[in-house]
Amino acid sequence: MAPAVRPLIKPKIVKKRTKKFIRHQSDRYHKLKTNWRKPKGIDNRVRRRFKGQYKMPNIGYGSNKKTRHLLPDGFKKFLVHNVKELEVLMMSNRTFAAEIAHNVSSRKRKLIVERAQQLAVKVTNGNARLRSEENE
Repeated sequence: MAPAVRPLIKPKIVKKRTKKFIRHQSDRYHKLKTNWRKPKGIDNRVRRRFKGQYKMPNIGYGSNKKTRHLLPDGFKKFLVHNVKELEVLMMSNRTFAAEIAHNVSSRKRKLIVERAQQLAVKVTNGNARLRSEENE
C-alpha cells in the first residue's frame, strides 16, 4: 500500500459559529422542526434582533475563503461516479479528495479505489460497501 497522500497546505480551520441556527419557537411546538426558517412576522422579536433572542444567520458568519469547503484533513471533496472522472484528479491529488457517489455499485467501487491508489488520490469513503473475502 502506498503512503497516505498529504494535502498541499493544511491551514487551521476557524468556524465563526459551530452551533446550529434553530427556528424560532421550534422548542415550543413539536410540529415545528428545528431547521432554520427566517421569521417574517411584523412583530417578531427574532427578526427585530432583540437582546436574548435566537441569532439569525447572516453573511458575517461566512467561512474564510481559504478554508471554505475544506475537510478537517485539509482536502476538498470531489464527487466521482466512475473511473474516468477520477482521472481528472491526477494533477490535483494534493488539493482534492475523491468521494464515491452513493449510487455506485460495489463492483465499480472496487475499480475506482484500485485506480485511485495507482494515481495516489485519497478516497474519503473507500471502505464503503466492501465485504471481506472470507464472508463470500
